[in-house]
Amino acid sequence: MDQQSDVLVTGLGAVTPLGASTAESWQGLLAGRSGVRALGTEWPEELPVQIAGAVDADPATVLSRVHARKLDRGEQLAVVASREAWQDAGAPQVAPDRLAVVVGTGIGGVGSTLGQDALYRSSGARQLSPYAVPMLMPNGPAAWVSMDLGARSGARSPVSACASGAESIALGLDLIRAGRADVVMAGGTEACVLPFIVAAFAQMKALSLDKGDPAAVSRPFDARHSGFVIAEGAALLVLERAEFARARGARVYGALAGAAVNSSARHISASDVEGQVLAIQAALRDADLAPQDIGHVHAHATSTPAGDAAEAKAITKAIGIHAAVTATKSMTGHMLGASGAFGALSALLSLHHGVVPATRNLEHLDPHIRLDVVAGTNRTGRWDAALTNSFGFGGHNVSLVLTRAENAR
Repeated sequence: MDQQSDVLVTGLGAVTPLGASTAESWQGLLAGRSGVRALGTEWPEELPVQIAGAVDADPATVLSRVHARKLDRGEQLAVVASREAWQDAGAPQVAPDRLAVVVGTGIGGVGSTLGQDALYRSSGARQLSPYAVPMLMPNGPAAWVSMDLGARSGARSPVSACASGAESIALGLDLIRAGRADVVMAGGTEACVLPFIVAAFAQMKALSLDKGDPAAVSRPFDARHSGFVIAEGAALLVLERAEFARARGARVYGALAGAAVNSSARHISASDVEGQVLAIQAALRDADLAPQDIGHVHAHATSTPAGDAAEAKAITKAIGIHAAVTATKSMTGHMLGASGAFGALSALLSLHHGVVPATRNLEHLDPHIRLDVVAGTNRTGRWDAALTNSFGFGGHNVSLVLTRAENAR
């Protein structure tokens, strides 16, 4: 790969359980606020889990009602986040055939699939939406975003479980380095806070069954972590070829200096320390950085005991224990296919503003974990480079390396 210059990040967009924009979500992280809540009386009482990180904002208020009816909720969230990111980047004047879109999702339009199936069973085929297939397609979010922007250099859709958003950003980096695009809208989306999905994850023993305060259930790295909290959301980043961004005088949040994607090829759902270590090391090599150059780590850290422990071992082995680590899923819950993109967004803002949000609900660090996890209060400072990790069922491992804007090559 040509590494004469980094890929710059010029725009950010997010819709999360913490807010309907990047600013609201970031301020929620800094305030240590939780977006996890009880789901209310409409949720089936027999389900063992009654909480989730749900997005309060209605994306249909941003889109036209006619347009919104054609889209699955995950597609709606992606379009709303991409519009924010595009405007935040200053709506770059780029040729359509030099603009690409990469939007991943872990599950796709499962809400529309289940809804349309129920409608078919109750009322027959003629009642189905003519947009049923576009709503259920995993490539739907990327397709709708590409049409919204007029992007003609490809609409790609990584589907790698909880690593989908991060893998999308890694693919965006590859497209720009390969000379196939000057600008890429990249990230992830997910909207599957549904009884069926919650029941399925609960059967895997992946979700926390804690019946206490919903805001206190997601506890990454804490001695009492007991499983993750499912959530929904979207996060999109505008990536630009450095020369293109500089030529137009773009405001820059930071640089995407390196990325690595690998597969553990060992187990469908268990974490693999070796695979994670290899991903981190490969991302560092790609960025031409040493382990000691990483000052901040945005951990995947879902709040499952086995997953948190495996990642902590991988980080310790790959870079040591000097970096300031945070786990924002303690506040958002686990947004699955959107989580890796939101992790990159959060890490960029930490570098940009010089502050790492504290991990919520971390009262007693798991004694098996030696990392410097930020807890209690936010940590301020100057970090030149950050690492983000994303791991997904199926053995998907993705690590991204981000650097401060002034350090970009």
